[in-house]
Amino acid sequence: MVGAVEARWKQLFGEIATPYGFEIVANEVMADHVHVLVSAPPKFSAAPGVRLFKGITSRRLQQEFQSIRRHYWGKNATLGAEGYSVGTAGHVSAEIIKRYITECPKV
Repeated sequence: MVGAVEARWKQLFGEIATPYGFEIVANEVMADHVHVLVSAPPKFSAAPGVRLFKGITSRRLQQEFQSIRRHYWGKNATLGAEGYSVGTAGHVSAEIIKRYITECPKV
């Protein structure tokens, strides 16, 4: 995801977050994956939150970008991979995680 698709992806994440009470702390798109640091309301566990974001962004990007729709046509209609990784801040601060996300090279 580059250019207009990347910009729209980031915009969609913001649009999804607000009504559900999420805060997007950091959000970076890599060549084949994304890093997102989200502060979520206590009523959301990780799986429903990830499903919400992935489902809406996949559907909208495929609706808005012909190239994505053509690439994923008939391939389970999902933009992202089935899996995801979730972690907590634990022994490091959210600021350190945010810095890692925003400063890591776009590889």
